Amino acid sequence: MTNETIIEELNTLLRGTYMGIHSIEHYIQKVDDEYVKKVFQSMQQEIKIDALKLAERIQDLGGVPADDEGFSGSMHSFMHKLMLADETDPIVEDAIQGFEKYGVQYSEELVRGDLDPKSRQLAEEVIDNNRKHAEILRNHLI
Repeated sequence: MTNETIIEELNTLLRGTYMGIHSIEHYIQKVDDEYVKKVFQSMQQEIKIDALKLAERIQDLGGVPADDEGFSGSMHSFMHKLMLADETDPIVEDAIQGFEKYGVQYSEELVRGDLDPKSRQLAEEVIDNNRKHAEILRNHLI
């Protein structure tokens, strides 16, 4: 495994993290329930910290971190915003699905085998945060 491979894997995870930040922004804009809005804002701050950590690790490896979700992520974000429901429960359900599908399952597949120990630990922290966010939503908001 080369640094270039590790950097590309981390950048893919970083682009996905940016998608998560934007998705949560959509939820914050749509949801009327102030408690749910605060929960989403807190999660968004944690995800932004994850993005900063990923960017720093990429730089430490000599790479240039992605600064957005990329073209396909941007298109997904646009469609997500258009199709998002207006009611709180469907918004929360959408967020849970997003965290589980993209933040956990897809991310785990992405980083399987191509990372050095330090990068793997960081990726696992990011994935664990996504898992935690899905659990918080499932336990406290539904």
